[in-house]
Amino acid sequence: MMRPMRRAIPLLFVLLWSTGFIGARLGLPHAPPLLFLVLRYAIVIAVMTGVALAMRAPWPQGLRAWAAIGIAGLLVHGLYLGGVFIAIGQGLPAGVTSLVVGLQPLLTAVVAAGWMDEKLDGRRWLGLVLGFAGVGLVVVQRFGAGFGGPDETGFGPRGLPAAVLALLAITAGTLFQKRWCPSFDWRTGLVVQFIPATIATAIAALLTEPLRIEWTGEFAFALGWLVFVLSLGAVSLLNHLIRSGSAVDAASLFYLVPPSTALIAWALFDERLSGLALAGLVLAGIGVWLTRRR
Repeated sequence: MMRPMRRAIPLLFVLLWSTGFIGARLGLPHAPPLLFLVLRYAIVIAVMTGVALAMRAPWPQGLRAWAAIGIAGLLVHGLYLGGVFIAIGQGLPAGVTSLVVGLQPLLTAVVAAGWMDEKLDGRRWLGLVLGFAGVGLVVVQRFGAGFGGPDETGFGPRGLPAAVLALLAITAGTLFQKRWCPSFDWRTGLVVQFIPATIATAIAALLTEPLRIEWTGEFAFALGWLVFVLSLGAVSLLNHLIRSGSAVDAASLFYLVPPSTALIAWALFDERLSGLALAGLVLAGIGVWLTRRR
């Protein structure tokens, strides 16, 4: 792969991942969060199965490979996204949710240094701390406007455990995938990743939510956006980043998601973008640069 394209992949991943709030903002008023995710996952499985069969893509060999890729998918997609959607749906402001899951790069670095022996010098630790500080500055000004969640009015205590679960899941999923299944075909791998995520999320939806969807043009657009832009585009790029770099390198990019989300919300929905948020964006960018710089 050409060097300019390699350099563009992290930025493209951040841009695509940051647009996830568009789907949540437009889709959640028309469907309960877990049912929304089940439908999204099922479409991804159907589309990518067809693509994999048409292109004769290789499938994972052996039960162990299927299990490892499936566990990574359950953590990164099922528990992480489910936790985020439940937290916001239970009244935790989306800004607070972003701050909680924004701890992921720091938590990943701590665990990777002890478990995977990824060596981090002082410059990279400084980058991780500066990145989180930048996320904090962005989130501070977002408490009033929120990130498009259905209930931004109160600090719902029931939502905090779900946000913590999402943090632990995305951290564990990133590290697990890097350690146990760093390389797989992205076409078949997406199918294998989303199967357990779909099953687990469907069971949770059946037990906790009304199975009711309002089929509107807005909901269809949101669903399509989350399927093709997020689950197919951004997730494929995330898998590539985990495979080609260290776990900390991939995790550090999540620091840029809240600042990028704030910029997109300002451009598309005319939401306020304060000087504090701009300072946070710059600080997060410096932090990620220091963390990933060789």
